[in-house]
Formats: sequence, C-alpha cells, structure tokens
Amino acid sequence: MKVHRTELDGVLLIEPDVYPDERGYFLETWQARRYHACGLPEQFVQDNVSFSHKGVLRGLHFQNPRPQGKLVTVLQGEVFDVAVDLRRSSPTFGRWTAAILSGANGRQLYVPEGFAHGFVVLSETALVHYKTTDVYHPPGDGGLRWDDPDLAIAWPVKDPILSPKDATAPYLRDVPPERLF
Repeated sequence: MKVHRTELDGVLLIEPDVYPDERGYFLETWQARRYHACGLPEQFVQDNVSFSHKGVLRGLHFQNPRPQGKLVTVLQGEVFDVAVDLRRSSPTFGRWTAAILSGANGRQLYVPEGFAHGFVVLSETALVHYKTTDVYHPPGDGGLRWDDPDLAIAWPVKDPILSPKDATAPYLRDVPPERLF
C-alpha cells in the first residue's frame, strides 16, 4: 500500500495493493491496524454507498457539529473526487485538492474532519463507497456551492446534474463562521 500526502494537511491519497489474475483482481480496502499506522482513525462507524450516473455531482458536503472523516473508494466507474479545507485556522483554508478515483485504479481518498467533500461522475455510472467516522447527523448537515468562484475548483464538467440542495448551497463566504471548523 502506498500513501501519498496531499497539499492539504490530513487529506491522504491511498493506493492499496491490487492483486490481479486471470479471474479479475483482489484488493483490501480497509484493515484497521495498517490504515491507522498511515494516519487514519482506528474506528469508522458508518458505511455508505451511492450510485450515480455520468455528470452527477454530489457535494460539496460537510457536517458540523459532529464532523465526519470519510474514506472514499470507487467500487465501479470513475469519479473526480474533491476535498475543501474548512478549518478557519488552517493555512490552506478554502483550498481544495482532487484525485481521480476508479474501480480500475483502486485508489482511495481520506478526507478528514474539517473538510467539505464532493465528487462528479466521469464514467457512465459509478458506485462509490465511503466509511465515516461519525453517523449522519441531520442538524449538522452543511454544503457549499460546487461552482463557488472563490474556491475555483477545476471540475471536469460544465453543467453537472445536481440535487436541489446542492444547486442552492451557499458560497463559502456566506457560510456563518460558527458552521465552519
């Protein structure tokens, strides 16, 4: 397993060992001791799966109070996965990083607490799995506009398919400071 630190402190790009053969492949997507040694939390409390079509953009989501760290894995398809630093005291506040995750490359992105997360589907469909460090807490649900000009995320789509919630999310500058980290 290879772990790459990104320019945002705490966000990790993980490349698990993949064992291909004539039948397909095998890879381990979570092993508490090994992942903890690389800097991830020892405990995740909820697993989620989303299925989406090409052009669907989910995010940018965060939860505060009760923030969630997320270990994101694409089981099938391909996505452009994004993390945005929402820690007000961080030198990288408001900056983003991204990675292409796919069922073929097996990569994972760890997005720690204090970040917004989102992705857009690049393939015809995508099946995305993510482990979270806390359960979903509706009163803490928050989001940011995907096309916030202050974030200037280089999304590889022009007109994504959005939920009504994501289409009307606020710009970062309009989020009350107490909602951030």
